[in-house]
Amino acid sequence: MFPIIASLTPVFLIIVLGAWLKAVPLMEDAGWRGLERATYYVFFPAMIIMTMAKADLRSVPVIAMGLALIGGILAMTAILMALRPLLARSFGMDGPAFTSVFQGATRWNSFVAIATAGALFGQMGLTLTAISVAAMIPLLNVLAVVMLQHYAQDKPIVLGPTLKAIVTNPFIWSSAIGIAINAIGVPLPTIAMRFGDILGAAALGTGLLLVGAGLDVRAALRPRALTWVTTALKLLLMPAMAAGIALALGVGGVPLQVAILSAGMPTASGSYILARQMGGDAPLMAEILTVQTLIAVVTIPLILALAA
Repeated sequence: MFPIIASLTPVFLIIVLGAWLKAVPLMEDAGWRGLERATYYVFFPAMIIMTMAKADLRSVPVIAMGLALIGGILAMTAILMALRPLLARSFGMDGPAFTSVFQGATRWNSFVAIATAGALFGQMGLTLTAISVAAMIPLLNVLAVVMLQHYAQDKPIVLGPTLKAIVTNPFIWSSAIGIAINAIGVPLPTIAMRFGDILGAAALGTGLLLVGAGLDVRAALRPRALTWVTTALKLLLMPAMAAGIALALGVGGVPLQVAILSAGMPTASGSYILARQMGGDAPLMAEILTVQTLIAVVTIPLILALAA
């Protein structure tokens, strides 16, 4: 387990640095928001495009790995729907709170996943995590918007906002562009490759700094029972289900470890923004996000060591 911890320590140190820089503060909130937009819409899409464009997708189990991750998401969705009445009776969970539990138990922080996979497995890890992005993010966006529409806003499901969430997500369109370039098979000009590589190189550091800057440690000092339940579902049960499906489909080695890593990530930083915009329980979402990110320091090395 020590090599795993040694590889992950710099990743979590950058997250801690981001939290410290936000507390100092290094820059105003507007500056952090600008950096977040640049990372979300420019740096990470550039990295995904270049990774997918240069990847040898024939050498990795793209379909089996994608199905394992999608299967894990659908299984968790079914479990949450079955548990909803029990959670409501036991913890007084209302509709908005359920949407935060749902996002917390299903969504993943791709910033941390890509940085972690790259630190552990190099270019192969980046390629496999990009496959995870392409498999998971469209489905997760649809499910999150549908749940918020129905349970937080008490509205019938509307197709327009759901499609907009998919089309405008930069991780989705960048994955599509990268796969298209790869499929066409025409080499990109050297200038374009270098341009994309430089932009992509900025993604990992800024993404991790933003994760740290987005943490609300005070909200996590006395977490609610719902937060602990959601954290256990996301950091333990979700990777276990993804691992089981992946093994059943014949996935092994590094692809299996990256599938488990992707499924066992803490929830996405954007979960809080979506909860705030669409009527979810934003304080609970911030609490879940922070607790999961802190607990993942322990669970990620553990699940990877078990899968090795």
